[in-house]
Amino acid sequence: MLELKQKIQLLAKQYLSETIEIRRHLHANPELSFQEYSTSDYIASQLKKYSIPFEQGMVKTGIVGLIEGRNPTKKTIALRADIDALPITESNTCEYSSKNVGIMHACGHDAHTASLLTSARILYELKNEFEGTIKLIFQPGEEKLPGGASLMIKEGVLENPRPQAILGQHVYPIMEAGKVGFKSGMYMASTDELYLNVKGKGGHAALPKDYINPLMIASDILMELNKEFMLKEQKAPTVLAFGKIIGNGATNVIPDEVKLEGTFRTMDETWRLEAHTKMKNIATQVALKHSGIADFRIELGYPFLVNDEHKTISARTAAENYLGKENVEELPMRMTAEDFAFYSQQVPACFYRLGTGNKEKGITSGLHTSTFEIDERALETGSGLMAWLAINELSV
Repeated sequence: MLELKQKIQLLAKQYLSETIEIRRHLHANPELSFQEYSTSDYIASQLKKYSIPFEQGMVKTGIVGLIEGRNPTKKTIALRADIDALPITESNTCEYSSKNVGIMHACGHDAHTASLLTSARILYELKNEFEGTIKLIFQPGEEKLPGGASLMIKEGVLENPRPQAILGQHVYPIMEAGKVGFKSGMYMASTDELYLNVKGKGGHAALPKDYINPLMIASDILMELNKEFMLKEQKAPTVLAFGKIIGNGATNVIPDEVKLEGTFRTMDETWRLEAHTKMKNIATQVALKHSGIADFRIELGYPFLVNDEHKTISARTAAENYLGKENVEELPMRMTAEDFAFYSQQVPACFYRLGTGNKEKGITSGLHTSTFEIDERALETGSGLMAWLAINELSV
């Protein structure tokens, strides 16, 4: 295995410049969730160049490739990268800045895709040196409900052949390039979208007896929800937050209704459903107290993401062997969400973090910001390590 590891490391280094080219092309040409048609065609062109068989068109823009080693039916491992971008206007100015106004790869999916393409290239070249099959999943729509992962699963991405494990990686800007992080067990939260419409009775602000102010009702609902969910200890880690409120009145005009949007996140599915009922009841009761109406709609989002303990320990050990123990860190649990969670609910999974920051170079911006950038040296780590982890998983 030592010789094979060295081959992977050499190939990852050898192909780094091309991996960077791929990432920059994707970064300059971002597409929104479920609209990644040009991105899909570009990925397909790269796979063709590497002679890797694939099928295009799952969930319209998704791609699934297969790399068969010796004795291909022995075991199957899946590797996943997401391919969509975000509705953010990029403020970086470089030769590969987004050409599509209002759209940006601000979550690193360009890096995920570039890394997986090079991992696939490496694995295909070494296919006679391992047993089993590697399934490549290039997935659309991670950033938008219901999540491309859920739709690809419905269309059979985890069948024919069914993987015995799945691996995914995600950029991590607060970690220096060259390092990676792992967390066994519960890692990321479920996420639901909240839409609250509070109805009162509009009128002239100077005549309070003639109106029922929905802004005041909404404020009271927010305070009660915060008191119940954020100021009390819950059955599981919980976040309830509202980030948008619209009440189209004026300085002297009370509107008929107010609309709010928010998010609910937790780590327990039973509590998740209980909380939905509790939120709706609180909103209804508070609105009635003020002679108003609360229409509370909850859109179910992604489930919690759980990393299989055995697969994650195995992957972490392999990463330490590949990068050195000093470059592998333990991750904290996060209340952010990822639709990779759908895969983790179906097959043993390991979702890990790839360090992409560089404080000396000023590469420190967070995900989903207009200045997000990566230290592209991380692509060598990302592509090589994923290939090594796949081969390691096939061998255990």
